[in-house]
Amino acid sequence: MRIAAAQFSPVPGDVTANVRAMRELVASAAGQGVRLVVFAELAVTGYGMELVARDPGLWLTEDDPRLEPLRAVCRETGTAAVVNAAVHRSGGRPGITSLVLGPDGALLARYDKRNLHGVELEVFAAGTEDGRFTLDGVRCALAVCYDNRFPELAERARKDGCALYLAGSVLEEGNDSFETVYPVRARENGLTVVMANQVGPSDIGHCPGDSGVWGPDGGLLATAGGTDPGLAVAELPIIS
Repeated sequence: MRIAAAQFSPVPGDVTANVRAMRELVASAAGQGVRLVVFAELAVTGYGMELVARDPGLWLTEDDPRLEPLRAVCRETGTAAVVNAAVHRSGGRPGITSLVLGPDGALLARYDKRNLHGVELEVFAAGTEDGRFTLDGVRCALAVCYDNRFPELAERARKDGCALYLAGSVLEEGNDSFETVYPVRARENGLTVVMANQVGPSDIGHCPGDSGVWGPDGGLLATAGGTDPGLAVAELPIIS
């Protein structure tokens, strides 16, 4: 199975434009034989806390019609996508939520970020459950950005029989996670880690891209590079 981390520069608050960009990336990935694409944290709106807080119109529902172009491209190409957005929860505040759209466009899984950080605590509600789904017989785990600083999430994924660990993130220039978090989670747990990062400005500073895929030994299998939209594409390693 081919997998990909997708990166682009979201237009702050423009759901339509961002979904269009994501659709194009899914189509491009499918043209390279990719079966599963992962997008960055809050890719649907861009990572902007003040923007999301003041405009509940930017909060999605699980069946939100604004995601239909993504559902359609998943159906057309037989590709699954991990799409992260502010999504309504019971209790008033939204979650920082990964919605997994299956190859038929239907919702495969939902995961709400469990470990919020900084100003996120003032805007969002934390999730309480781990995220899991299975695609082509491969069990997958979901995590979002700061979650990955907590090694127990990846440890539970390993114990739960997961082979893929999918992390949508927003990492600024100089963040040490590229060296000290994602490859370590892979190596310590024998997981393939897929991390999608934003490119360009965000609330926490400039994001350099460098989305990547790390193999179960912690080695970098693919990178989307810095500065430009694109894909990090890799073949899922076969573990004997």
